[in-house]
Amino acid sequence: MDLPDLRVFKAVATAGGITRAAALLHRVPSNVTTRIKNLESNLGVTLFDRENRQFQLSPQGKVLLEYANRLLSLAEEARGAMHEQVPRGVLHLGAMESTAAIRLPSLIGKIHDSYPDLSIELRTGAPRPLTARVLSGELDAALVAEPVSDPQLDSLVAYTEQLVVIGPAGHPPIRSAHDIRKGTLLVFEPDCPHRQRLEAWCARDNMAPSRIIELGSYHAILGCCVAGMGVALIPTAVLDTYTERARLSEHKLKGDFRTVKTLLIWRRDSPQPKVKVLADLIRQGQRLPRQRRVD
Repeated sequence: MDLPDLRVFKAVATAGGITRAAALLHRVPSNVTTRIKNLESNLGVTLFDRENRQFQLSPQGKVLLEYANRLLSLAEEARGAMHEQVPRGVLHLGAMESTAAIRLPSLIGKIHDSYPDLSIELRTGAPRPLTARVLSGELDAALVAEPVSDPQLDSLVAYTEQLVVIGPAGHPPIRSAHDIRKGTLLVFEPDCPHRQRLEAWCARDNMAPSRIIELGSYHAILGCCVAGMGVALIPTAVLDTYTERARLSEHKLKGDFRTVKTLLIWRRDSPQPKVKVLADLIRQGQRLPRQRRVD
């Protein structure tokens, strides 16, 4: 079953007969008849009830007509997208939890304002599964933490996040991992890049935390830090939005651990106008003057 067969089938279903369908398609009737017979043979069903040269759709034919309409419409949309300069349709985008909460609202707002025919379907998660979904084609693009080295992917540095260790107000200064050796780490799942960075920071100092508690959101992590349950590593952009910030202590890291780059990734072999739009808006945002500086 291919698209030409479906076009012939739809024409016969619409015209109600071979001769009229052949005229619509500018084909000879015998060619249309052969196409319909081959399609029925391939599917193993009868698509039309033939009475007095009238072709009425069988129950199976009615089902196929619904799919044919959808498939032919989608094929036309895909053909247009290959040459369309103005993006439209759905941008399937993945992002980490912190990026989705802090960076995406304004970016998505700009897309909606500039490209009303383009909608966004967002999926959040850790970098590894998001990258796998981009490679499989399930996502058009994703915002993930470095590093990303798959040769099938193109990437753009979207944001450089400043990271800070937080604890409850009044927590003693944290200058190295040894200062939290008797404490508890509040973290996301093992695939979380910030957790991995925090664990690498501890490993560099040959320090294993006494306890690790996994939580499902930044709100939970921040709340537990305020309650004195432990310490965490988070982007300062997340902390800047927290209304109870005064109830936390902040401890800056040094060297490579203090920043992490967020990359926009997409498949190298399937560039799309809608991904280009996203990348261009990110680049425009990078050229805008910074409102505040984080030392």
